[in-house]
Amino acid sequence: MRGGRRLFPLLLLALLRGLCHGREAAPGAVTCGSVLKLLNTRHNVRLHSHEVKYGSGSGQQSVTGVEASDDANSYWRIRGKSDGSCQRGTPVKCGQAIRLTHVNTGKNLHTHHFPSPLSNNQEVSAFGDDGEGDDLDIWAVQCSGTYWEREDAVRFKHVGTEVFLSITGEQYGHPIRGQREVHGMPAANHHNYWKAMEGVFIKPSTDTAKHDEL
Repeated sequence: MRGGRRLFPLLLLALLRGLCHGREAAPGAVTCGSVLKLLNTRHNVRLHSHEVKYGSGSGQQSVTGVEASDDANSYWRIRGKSDGSCQRGTPVKCGQAIRLTHVNTGKNLHTHHFPSPLSNNQEVSAFGDDGEGDDLDIWAVQCSGTYWEREDAVRFKHVGTEVFLSITGEQYGHPIRGQREVHGMPAANHHNYWKAMEGVFIKPSTDTAKHDEL
């Protein structure tokens, strides 16, 4: 009995340490419900969309890369594969399936078996209405740890077609001159690394937000 009394404080201390360790792991993570910009680390452009449709392929809303860091059309909201699967403020795990919803138009980041207009890779578009599209809006976050950390470069692999969200540098002319083509590539390489940048990051397990820029 006396040994049990000594053991209990040790178990409690170990539990508290475990809880503290969990809290330390989460604040740097990207969380469900956060609104952010995504930077392609190879080409230094941010993922972008706007009410300009492709003139070929699917004819859906185009997705591009832009150099400007202050463009309001570059914000995306992190959502779950389905409603309720990504609770607000929950850290996004490596391997988790998510949707990226374009804030200004309410369309989801999407890809399908259409050729992209410049590089002939796989077209990436923005699709749906008010955040609701279809199964081709689902992407898996590929990273090396437990969570998608804000300081890490990650990949987005499309669940339906298994391509990676990529940029290889091709530039559009009129009416979106200078913007880069965003497309899907079958191979993981240095063209498909992305990093979380400016945005509003929901703190884990709370309803408050940390505002970096918005």
